[in-house]
Amino acid sequence: MTTFPAHSDAWTRQRLEGPLPGRRPRVVIDTDTANEVDDQFALAWALLSPDALDVEAMYAAPFSFAHRRGLLPNAPSNAAPFGPPHIGMERSYDEIERVYSLLSLPSSGRVYRGSTGYLESPTKARRSDACDHLIALARSADPEHPLYVVALGCVTNIASALLLAPDIVDRIVVVWTSGYPSSAPHVNASFNLEQDPAASRLLFDSGVPLVYLPGYHVGAQLRLSSIEVEHYVKGCGAIGDALHRLYSNNPLWSILGHDASQPYSWVIWDLICVAWMIQPDWVPSMLVRTPRLDAELRWVPSPGRPWMREGHAVQRDAIFNDFFAKLAQLKARQPQ
Repeated sequence: MTTFPAHSDAWTRQRLEGPLPGRRPRVVIDTDTANEVDDQFALAWALLSPDALDVEAMYAAPFSFAHRRGLLPNAPSNAAPFGPPHIGMERSYDEIERVYSLLSLPSSGRVYRGSTGYLESPTKARRSDACDHLIALARSADPEHPLYVVALGCVTNIASALLLAPDIVDRIVVVWTSGYPSSAPHVNASFNLEQDPAASRLLFDSGVPLVYLPGYHVGAQLRLSSIEVEHYVKGCGAIGDALHRLYSNNPLWSILGHDASQPYSWVIWDLICVAWMIQPDWVPSMLVRTPRLDAELRWVPSPGRPWMREGHAVQRDAIFNDFFAKLAQLKARQPQ
């Protein structure tokens, strides 16, 4: 078994205070971008916030809805989301590149392919370009100013890096959204968590400083209406028009169905991680002991385990208003 560095409670609490005021944190984003629509919104917001975040790299995470096929019997069997995880990773890689292009930002040396599948065991890493880059970048981090690893999908790439280089626990903070609050009794039927249970467990067992931002029912409050997208997103440069088209043609409709004749809304889940990075007060949180994740994917309270920071609310309007304002700046710079 991999042995991870152990730290005092005081060290972990200090690590979890968040980026220091006045210091732009170094950030990498691990993302299953082609999964649905929320990742693209999150990536665009992060890249439109250079004064707040130094986004150094993005990693394509594997994804597949194949494990949910039995829950969606009426979905077409050949729907793209049901493809194997390595196809999901490649599609995500291409989608990350597209977001950079839409923002007219250079992506060379900043976008990396991740794992082609999930962990086969909790002790066997899946090496990838993303994994290797994360290890190298983490080891270059100032121990007093950690690298923030913003995780928007399953954590295979991050878990693999931790298995191959346990020492990076000292130099990173992981910010991840998935699942229910650690106090909830529910099975964590969360896409980000359930795809790779071994990687999810390792993240909580490794002692890496972790900011855990539950999707249910915290990130779920980040619901965006079709009317808002028409008013505040469409027409805001190439990225705004692309986000509008994506929102209006959600790839998950191929398996979930959709009635386009009615107004609708969709949760932009992954904004929660970028929100906490830009302004932690937008995602109120508290320190709790890291739980264990059992075989049924339920949380097991475990006194004495390392601290983690857990979100319990969102400032929905402040988050979207900041995002809309940055898109509006693009619109203002367009030729009239």
